[in-house]
Amino acid sequence: MLVSDFDYDLPIELIAQTPLLERDQSRMLVLHKESGEIIHSDFSDIPEYLTKEDILVLNSSKVIPAKIWGTMEDGRSIEFLFLREEKNGIWEVLCRPAKKAGLGDKIFFSKGFKGQIIEIGSEGKRWLQFHSKDVVTLLKREGYAPLPPYIKRRKKDRVLRDMDLERYQTVFARRDGSIAAPTAGLHFTPQIIKKIKDMGVMVCKLSLDVGLATFQPVRAEKVEDHHMLAETYTINPKTAQVITNARTEGQPIFAVGTTSVRALESAFEGGAIRSGQFSTHLFIYPGYEFKVVDKLLTNFHLPRSTLLMLVSAFAGFNLIKKTYQEAVCQKYRFYSYGDCMLII
Repeated sequence: MLVSDFDYDLPIELIAQTPLLERDQSRMLVLHKESGEIIHSDFSDIPEYLTKEDILVLNSSKVIPAKIWGTMEDGRSIEFLFLREEKNGIWEVLCRPAKKAGLGDKIFFSKGFKGQIIEIGSEGKRWLQFHSKDVVTLLKREGYAPLPPYIKRRKKDRVLRDMDLERYQTVFARRDGSIAAPTAGLHFTPQIIKKIKDMGVMVCKLSLDVGLATFQPVRAEKVEDHHMLAETYTINPKTAQVITNARTEGQPIFAVGTTSVRALESAFEGGAIRSGQFSTHLFIYPGYEFKVVDKLLTNFHLPRSTLLMLVSAFAGFNLIKKTYQEAVCQKYRFYSYGDCMLII
């Protein structure tokens, strides 16, 4: 299968630049994957599509304010995206413009924080050595939400920074670790979650730290030639047992977001869900046989992306292509701050 098969035309005005006033005001396209029926609904109606037999699975990973600007010794400014602390004091980062940042260069941040480039990688990747252990504190105090590049912001806009730090985060986020939001979860409010629980629906949480793998570009010509980068996920024993029992008893597993799907499908082994912390390279594309997930809430994804390929594997390539055309015609809002799609 060719990567170009997953292309589609999207008017630029349909790319959501800001969230709606209220999280649950998003529109929701409901797709019945067996019949192909499409229903245009609202996210606030999601409890109507759940039953007390469903197991709702949320990704509770928390987005780090990982984007920050540093200054070189000559005064030039560079934008950094902090990916992860590789080991004590050494951080893997992306920077732009990367050509400014050479081996041995010192980068100065606010409050006396200073890093030095000790290694250079491809595509803007660098490794910074810090002597302070409080880099996460720096990011939380001065960093910006690591919004994807299709969301446009003025440099160092403090007003929008505060809004993005709140809204580019789910209300149930608990554990620091992600550099992008699990966006299907952004629509939930505490009131919606309470209503769902009051219906008798079991709500479980796991954590997949969203990293480069989720939004890495697919540069291969053939889908099968693409290799996913690793992402870390954690499933606690209670969640693992609940989902394992549900599979045994035939209860539907309702995943919120593609990250929850990848964690659940990766953790399935020998008829059960493993608990613990693991790394996954799982790449889901058409032809994949799902072992755990029965229902999926997801946002609308970029052309040629691994996320669109996963959704196409779940509902069927031709049906997703038709559904996306319908979403464009109906002027749904696309991508991270956009509307959502429920596949049942």
